[in-house]
Amino acid sequence: MNIMDEEKAKTVGSGSFSEQREEDPTLQEAHDTLHRGLKARQISMIALGGAVGTGLIIGSGTGLRRGGPLGLLIGYSFVGFVCYLVMVSLGEMAAYLPHKKGFSGYASRFVDPALGFALGWNYLMKYLIVTPNNLLRVEAVLTLNNLHLLPSSAAGVVIRYWDTQAKVHIAVWMTIFIALIFIVNLLGVRVFGELEFWLSSIKVLALIGLILMGIIVDLGGNPKHDRIGFRYWKDPGVFSHYLKEGGLGKFLGFWAVMTNALFAYMGTELIGVTVGEAENPRKNIPKAIKRTFWRILVFYIGGVFVIGLIVPSNDPNLFVATKAKTGAAASPFVVAATNFGIRGLNHVINGAILIFVMSAANSDLYIGSRTLYALAAEGKAPAIFKKVSKGGVPWPALLFCTAFCALVYLNTTSSAAQVFTYFVNLVTFFGATTWMCISLSHIRFMKALKVQGISRDQLPYKAPFQPWGSYFAFVVTAIITFFKGFDTFMPWNHKNFITSYIGAPVFLAMWLGYKLYHKTKVIPLEDVDLISGKKAIDDEEERYLAEQAAKGPRTRWQRIWDAL
Repeated sequence: MNIMDEEKAKTVGSGSFSEQREEDPTLQEAHDTLHRGLKARQISMIALGGAVGTGLIIGSGTGLRRGGPLGLLIGYSFVGFVCYLVMVSLGEMAAYLPHKKGFSGYASRFVDPALGFALGWNYLMKYLIVTPNNLLRVEAVLTLNNLHLLPSSAAGVVIRYWDTQAKVHIAVWMTIFIALIFIVNLLGVRVFGELEFWLSSIKVLALIGLILMGIIVDLGGNPKHDRIGFRYWKDPGVFSHYLKEGGLGKFLGFWAVMTNALFAYMGTELIGVTVGEAENPRKNIPKAIKRTFWRILVFYIGGVFVIGLIVPSNDPNLFVATKAKTGAAASPFVVAATNFGIRGLNHVINGAILIFVMSAANSDLYIGSRTLYALAAEGKAPAIFKKVSKGGVPWPALLFCTAFCALVYLNTTSSAAQVFTYFVNLVTFFGATTWMCISLSHIRFMKALKVQGISRDQLPYKAPFQPWGSYFAFVVTAIITFFKGFDTFMPWNHKNFITSYIGAPVFLAMWLGYKLYHKTKVIPLEDVDLISGKKAIDDEEERYLAEQAAKGPRTRWQRIWDAL
């Protein structure tokens, strides 16, 4: 402890922490900062439902078409393991220091302030794009069945589901949904947390129902009484050919699945943003993180396995974003229900998907506004964005992020499929960069602990598979990201190439620009600050536990509710 006491008084470069930051106002519970209003059940369900997004329920059709059922299963399993390694790494840092500065705060503190600046803005740009991207998916949900030509669309072909005659212009629907998610976020974290709790609950139940439906249909419980088994693994086969024939085509298909899976898992790290508004984060965050393994195994691996059983990979109804003529995104579950003539079920599935995408857009807007607030709190964004309402809502940041939702109106003049492709390419790169920075921050965190004589056994949560897990996650994510745009060369597509890789020079420019302007350096391991702000969080945790103890023991029904 003597070493730690000496270190916390040091100043490290221009971006280091000093003793005066022990009372960092962004870590104090006050009227001018974020409020810790997210309860344990809300955090657990947000973490559970947040990882089950539209990438699985809709985008998996692209992976099946390109990689085949076995390629889809292997790809999602492998990337799922990488995702788990990133999550446990984040959980270890978040449990030790659950501050309100998000991922960029860990990068600034454990690596280099310049990296924190670049990471923060990188993550913000992701959510400035992914929110309208999910609203575009709402259009995909509202437009899935009978062929209808949109007068304002260049490609023209969109499949209408509930509004077959296009009586209501899609721009009207987009405006309604934007207003809805804005109001929910404006009402505060308690309202947001409660709504997301129930929406995530519905998402989880719906996906369980879809997986069970797939198993029943596969075993012959369908109107045709046709037991499928592994028929589609034999014909058209376990692997698909993508861009090329033969073994090369199969490998390219599998690699395309890896990129598709990377996009599908994006968003699981959102639990790291909620730590600043979580009650008793040292207990609740690790609890939510530990469930990531089962979440990935049951929902993602189980989901894609069932999809590969009930839908052939050569089904023409599967959505592939690179083909403009295919129109809006179609869920493989909807395709299966239609193929087997299960009447009415497609409407139920369509309603469930609508909840999926609305919940995703709602949480995306929340994450974006909190990321911008965290940047402003660190002095890395205009100070106006750290203003909050009496209810703890960073309203200037919320308004800024909501304004970017206007990107959805691009779809009134361009093909939904093409716009969706551009967005996916950008979001995947920004999300992958975030994973790499989280892994790098954790590597530095573990090294700093060792150099300063602190055992990881003393931490509130000790991540498994470490220290090699973070190295493995960093390297694999980097490789997938570097080669993710391979299909832009086959044939050459300059638009997709730019959107696939434009994030790299943007990230480097932000990192180098901040580094040169502020003359920051990588923080030496012996100078990494592991103390500042920790006492305030410790005191806050003690107050919370004392308040809970004063309420007396929980009743049997309350314990049952907690377990559920």
